[in-house]
Amino acid sequence: MSDVDKGGFVDKVIGPKRRWREYKARVKRMPEPYRDVVDAIERYLMHFVPSDGDRAESMFEDLADLFDQAAADGTPIREVVGENPMEFIETFVQNYTEGGYVPARARKQLTDAITRAEEEQTR
Repeated sequence: MSDVDKGGFVDKVIGPKRRWREYKARVKRMPEPYRDVVDAIERYLMHFVPSDGDRAESMFEDLADLFDQAAADGTPIREVVGENPMEFIETFVQNYTEGGYVPARARKQLTDAITRAEEEQTR
């Protein structure tokens, strides 16, 4: 295997893991209501939105950027996701994938998680 081939192999094996760990560390440092929403969106995206590795990594990093900035600015969660979290998700993922099948149960779980985080934030 040439050095070029080894570099590509290492990037494929180590790179995404490093990016994922960095993303998870960023989310863990967020204030709780924002972290809870990102965790709920992440679960939803992982189960119901097909995406390849590089697009998925970018999608999660951009999600963290969005909520990091919202937390830093003190932007209420509903101002970020709007009144209909599913519209937010569908708009958000259009930049990364063609989308996928979205069961009603997954929509309800995501909406409920955001509502709980919003209630916690307003206390």
